[in-house]
Amino acid sequence: MALFLVQHGKSLAKEIDPDQGLSEEGIAEVRRIADVAKGYKVHVSSIKQSGKKRARQTAEILASTLQIKGGVQETGGLKPLDDVAAFAKTINPDEDIMVVGHLPFMEKLTAYLITGSTENTVFKFQNGGIVCLDKYPDTMPKVD
Repeated sequence: MALFLVQHGKSLAKEIDPDQGLSEEGIAEVRRIADVAKGYKVHVSSIKQSGKKRARQTAEILASTLQIKGGVQETGGLKPLDDVAAFAKTINPDEDIMVVGHLPFMEKLTAYLITGSTENTVFKFQNGGIVCLDKYPDTMPKVD
C-alpha cells in the first residue's frame, strides 16, 4: 500500500472567490508537482478529495497528469476539522490511493497514521505538496 497525501494548491481569497478555487499560481504549482510525480512514475488506483472546490481542482489536475483510471472521487470525512481516526479506518491497506484535503486534517492524519496520535505534527504540509506513506509488509499493526 502506498498512500499519497496532498494538501490542495494555493487558493483564492474568499473576497475574490467565495468557493476559494485555486489561484493561477496554485494551478501552475499543482501542474508542476503533478509533472514531477509523473516523472517518478507515481501510480494510484484513484484519488479521493474532500469536495471543496480547491481540493477537487487539485485532484483533477493530478488525475489528468497521472492518468488515473479510477478517477477522482468526492469522499466524506476529509474536511479540515473531520475526525482523522474515523477516516483512517476507511483506508484499504491493499490499495494505492491519493487523498487531497486541507489543513489541519492532512497534518493530523499523517501524525495519526505514523504515531497513533494527532497531538504532534510529524510533517509540515505545503500547498500542493505530496507526502507518500507506505508500510513494510506484515509489520504494521492494525489501526483500530
